[in-house]
Amino acid sequence: MFDVVIIGAGVTGSAIAREVSRYKLNTCVIEKEEDVCNETSKANSAIIHAGFDAVPGTMKAKLNVMGNAMMDRIAEELDIPFKRNGSLVVCTKEQDPEGLQVLMERGKKNGVPGLQILDREALIEKEPNLADDVTCALWAPTGGIVCPFHMTMGYAENAYENGVRFFLNTKVEKLEKTGEGFRVQVHHADTGVDETIETKLIINAAGVYADEINNQLSDRKLHITARKGEYMLLDKTVGDYVKSTIFQLPSKMGKGVLVTPTVHGNLLVGPTAVNVEDKGAVNTTMDGLDQIARVSSHSVKNVPLRQVITSFAGLRAHEDGDDFVIGESADVKGLINAAGIESPGLSSAPAIGVTVAELVRDLLNAEEKSDFNPVRYGILDPDTLSLEERNQLIKENPAYGNIICRCEMITEGEILDAIHRPLGARSLDGVKRRTRAGMGRCQSGFCSPKVMEILEREVPMPVDKIGKNGVGSEFIVGENKELEEVK
Repeated sequence: MFDVVIIGAGVTGSAIAREVSRYKLNTCVIEKEEDVCNETSKANSAIIHAGFDAVPGTMKAKLNVMGNAMMDRIAEELDIPFKRNGSLVVCTKEQDPEGLQVLMERGKKNGVPGLQILDREALIEKEPNLADDVTCALWAPTGGIVCPFHMTMGYAENAYENGVRFFLNTKVEKLEKTGEGFRVQVHHADTGVDETIETKLIINAAGVYADEINNQLSDRKLHITARKGEYMLLDKTVGDYVKSTIFQLPSKMGKGVLVTPTVHGNLLVGPTAVNVEDKGAVNTTMDGLDQIARVSSHSVKNVPLRQVITSFAGLRAHEDGDDFVIGESADVKGLINAAGIESPGLSSAPAIGVTVAELVRDLLNAEEKSDFNPVRYGILDPDTLSLEERNQLIKENPAYGNIICRCEMITEGEILDAIHRPLGARSLDGVKRRTRAGMGRCQSGFCSPKVMEILEREVPMPVDKIGKNGVGSEFIVGENKELEEVK
């Protein structure tokens, strides 16, 4: 019997898990994928929004501003990359600048500090590559950029180290209400085993599938639409093309195509916004990428799209009510929803975690732990060391002198850390998201075989079980011949 079962190990579920781990509760996280941060949380704009876009009075507005204000502390505690680079919402000659005034007034009502409207002269001094038609923009200095992989993993690892159990590769098959709480029937994809888990509370943080979880138990039905966004990621050689996050005036489908630097030094352009029926539809399309190229030019001129190194797509969980659905279900005691978490979900995750954890605390009369440790240390980046420190590190651990990924200059030592740390990597994508091995210009063309060798040796695991991202994505499907051992 668990006190709390959290369904979903994206940034929302992981943030909730970490905050719930402050209390004396037996908690677990159930995730159908092979790793945390494997769906919506891995494919987004990586933006910490200032909070001027959400309608005042909504959960999005409240939690966005609250989450933004928490980010400096969260970044320090969890040792994750975060930068307040500021954001601009640009207006062109064809658009009504009154739209910026509306956003600024909305932001002030939401409690966003430092907002101001800048004219073209001030803008070009700040961002010389803005499009020629841009006339003015809303400046939000508290806007920021973060690594969504490290943010999610930081939350999850810290939760794990504070006693939360994680069941990965585990899909919820059926939910039942019982006298003492809930019965959760799950299937472990990696072992093929079915299991029943009992719990007092269920926290539904299942992303685009959160409506399906809620609707198994509640007559208050939710309906979530998967909204696909496609992106282009550009090489680090053009990572400083803009310094701020450049937005366009928003529409009913979202905040438009943005151009932004990333915390790792790349340039990111996107997303599109297309509603899709298939909740697994993360393919990119020619139409989508053409749209990104066309629309991005309205805000930033001559975006260096010849430097694209990859494209990707992610899905946003849009609920019909157009707001986050957070709180205990009105008709099912003990079912807590954290559903409809689309943009600004990443920005709001710290606040969602605290809000839901406090609700859990009150429902279960939970006591706070005296030994909760809020600190998590990330993977050592040798580039942050001086030459003397790096030489000493290599002397003590030669693996840090063995370069595995030449594009990103990732060492074997970093990959070993990624594998052996809490909730360590068990796939190529797991290594990539933790270390960036395979994220460079060649997109893992050179380093994949060596990373597979390290996984085979260190986990250890059979090489034919190593996949891109878990069960069903294995690279090796058989042997074409057997070699006799030479005596």
